[in-house]
Amino acid sequence: MLAFVELITRDLILKFLKFGLVGFSGVFVDFTTTFIFKEWFKVQRFVSNAIGFTIAATSNYYLNRIWTFESHNPRVMVEFGQFFLISMIGLGINTLIIWILDRKFQFNFYVAKLVAIGVVTIWNFIANSYITFA
Repeated sequence: MLAFVELITRDLILKFLKFGLVGFSGVFVDFTTTFIFKEWFKVQRFVSNAIGFTIAATSNYYLNRIWTFESHNPRVMVEFGQFFLISMIGLGINTLIIWILDRKFQFNFYVAKLVAIGVVTIWNFIANSYITFA
């Protein structure tokens, strides 16, 4: 029984590490996209945040499907829909955290965004492990 628990724990830790690496690439995509829309195109910051988050979520789905969870589910659109819905809930959490830290506590927008990404990473991993890629 202990060996089984260790195997599950090791597998879960490995998946979380992979998820984190994919997420790190998503942070790059998210921050870059948000910056471009906010600073270059002068799109409102919360709209820019949503655009960056959405593009990052899409690239993260693909990378998590093929590498982290090694999914072979033939119902790709259903799986993507679940992943995207979880990501959209994450976007709501992300935006709320940024709004609270930025507006209420006067954090720098990008520092607030980094804190929000950390919280949402945990939400996304748990939800996708038990729903999307179960």
